[in-house]
Amino acid sequence: MSNNNNNNSEMTQKGREALDRFKMESASELGINLKQGYNGDLTSREAGSIGGQMVKKMIDSYKMGNHQ
Repeated sequence: MSNNNNNNSEMTQKGREALDRFKMESASELGINLKQGYNGDLTSREAGSIGGQMVKKMIDSYKMGNHQ
């Protein structure tokens, strides 16, 4: 049971890291500079634009057949 929890924790960490890279990539495409860690100085518009860009890219990827 303990091994399963460690495996889930590792998978969760890898997923979190992948989403962070995706977020940084999306922000860069929009010309928004993100720092590693806290980004509380972003405006609501900037933060929303990053999230919207991420969703748009996920939908486009799904439509192109890049899903499992």
